[in-house]
Amino acid sequence: MSEPEVNDPRATAALYRIARLAASTDDSAAALREMLEIIVATLGADAGSISLLSPDTGDLVTEVEIGYGTEPGVPHQLRPGHGVTGWCALNRRPVLVPDVRTEPRYIAVRGSTRAEMAAPILDGDQMAGVVDLESDRDSAFSPADLATLGRLANEAGRVMQRLWQFGHLRAKARHLESLITAGQSLVAKLEQQEILATLTREACRMLEARACLFYLLDTSTRRLRCAASSGPASLLAPDGEFELEGCLFASPVHTRRQIWLQDLSSPEFLDMPDMPRGEPLASVLSTPVVFENDVLGVLAVFTGGIHRFDNDEKRLCAALAGLGAVALQNARLYSRVFRSEDVLRKNERLTTLGLLAAEIAHEIRNPLTVIKLLYGGLGGDFTPEDPRRTDLRVIGEKLDQLEAIVTRVLGFAKAPSSLHSRWSLAEIIEDTLVLVRLKLSQQKVAVEFPAPAGPVFIEGHKGQIQQVLLNLLLNATQAMPAGGSIRLNLQIVEGTDAPRARLDITDTGGGVPESLRARIFDSFLSGRPDGTGLGLAIAQRILASHRGDIELAATSPAGTTMRVTLPLAK
Repeated sequence: MSEPEVNDPRATAALYRIARLAASTDDSAAALREMLEIIVATLGADAGSISLLSPDTGDLVTEVEIGYGTEPGVPHQLRPGHGVTGWCALNRRPVLVPDVRTEPRYIAVRGSTRAEMAAPILDGDQMAGVVDLESDRDSAFSPADLATLGRLANEAGRVMQRLWQFGHLRAKARHLESLITAGQSLVAKLEQQEILATLTREACRMLEARACLFYLLDTSTRRLRCAASSGPASLLAPDGEFELEGCLFASPVHTRRQIWLQDLSSPEFLDMPDMPRGEPLASVLSTPVVFENDVLGVLAVFTGGIHRFDNDEKRLCAALAGLGAVALQNARLYSRVFRSEDVLRKNERLTTLGLLAAEIAHEIRNPLTVIKLLYGGLGGDFTPEDPRRTDLRVIGEKLDQLEAIVTRVLGFAKAPSSLHSRWSLAEIIEDTLVLVRLKLSQQKVAVEFPAPAGPVFIEGHKGQIQQVLLNLLLNATQAMPAGGSIRLNLQIVEGTDAPRARLDITDTGGGVPESLRARIFDSFLSGRPDGTGLGLAIAQRILASHRGDIELAATSPAGTTMRVTLPLAK
């Protein structure tokens, strides 16, 4: 065989053909095979292989080979330092063996091999793999061939680096798309269990994992429990709750950092109470699910074989855990808002009952006062033995008792003046919007509240004013089942005696039916089948107790404006 020089046209053509692969294909496996075919043909070898360094095990794994046929014993995996190929990888230097029969580093694979040479494939400054050539003739390769092989291997490394980068970019694009899809799926769910099931399923799919489990943390008891799992049917998720300090996944909770364990086959791992059973699992990446520095749980991703999670996989899992944390917190806040709404509705009924009781007590007190006055003028000069004397005494006691009852009812219904304070009305509105922001978002209702021109202070009971605002906002939301917008406009206007605060709440709903407009503040009047008809009546009474008012300022098929006015604090 002739010895091609470093500037041999065959070598130049081979370099050109290898370089073209970066633009002609995006399949790294196909590119490796074509590179090997070019190198084997250029240097006249009888067999050749390209082995890449595994990031998981650190071994050289044969990716493509030519000329080995079906002979048994072909090494598909070598430790760096073993054989000629392993020596080349360990020392990152080309090596030429003119006669393998006198080479102690040689590991026999092909019985006909007489000469061998190998050159490292570098990915930047990192060792990526080795290209190895064999010949059936003694001294078939020269130092010039080794130099040519080194040039071809370097070019192959550059091409593979570009293809791997393109592959990483495509993978990141897929991951981003998957994250967006997963995020949309997560935030659309309101039930905690649905969120956790989706989270584990998406983590399994996106990371191509064998199994994924979510461990929920009970912050009050410092215990973990497996709340959701995704994986094969043979996977047995751990049952019950476990003390945090005795768990495998206590570390990510304490450190708030991802923890990667490469080999779970050790007994100390297998005996942990929170380890899944029934399925051989090799490696795990555990990621804390954190919302505003509070750990909600741990997302654990398991692989079936030994696996080294790279930075992209860790970032992907962290991003997915972040989405899960937001979705979980949203679900909890939704639940809290719904409970608050139920409490509000119950409070409406209780408030109305209290107002009705006060009205009844007030109406009773007037005739009761007349009865007491008439009773006092009766005289009733009966002898001590006359039973009517006792009757009159009992009647007097019962009249006093009735008056005491009426006084207690009226006193209970009256809000204590000590609870009235000076408040910024804008801050009360903002606090109320925070309470309902999740419900508004869920029902696709946008809210606009421009800051008033100046400070607006009122004197009153903050909780009662918030009850009025909550009722008006919820009514506006229910008037827009398909979504819409609410605008709150707060300003100071001139009143009959003094300036007053005026708040207009405008929605884009269908408006108030004409038949109800004149009676919307009547008790037990509602335009909804599930309504109590108490909200606006209570709002009117609360504002009246604050020397304020509420009115239907405008309504049409394009929307409704409710107007609240309150006196300014002195």
